[in-house]
Amino acid sequence: MPVPAAAPSVVKRPLPPGRPREWYVTHNRRLKAMRLAIALLDSGVYVPNQARNETIRSTAERIGIHPPSDTTCHMVRALMRYSR
Repeated sequence: MPVPAAAPSVVKRPLPPGRPREWYVTHNRRLKAMRLAIALLDSGVYVPNQARNETIRSTAERIGIHPPSDTTCHMVRALMRYSR
């Protein structure tokens, strides 16, 4: 089943200024992990152990985002685990 193209996003607001750089990195990583988890669920991957790094990275390529790091892949699996 093909993954649908990314839906038009809601109006983006600027991130709050003055936070440490690590906060922004973590925030963006969470957003990316959520987008990937949703795309995996839409494509029929429902269990975290079905979502290997290769599967997550190929899904990222299919939906048009940069390949995630190992940390982001781990976060995707954690999101899938806790959403059950």
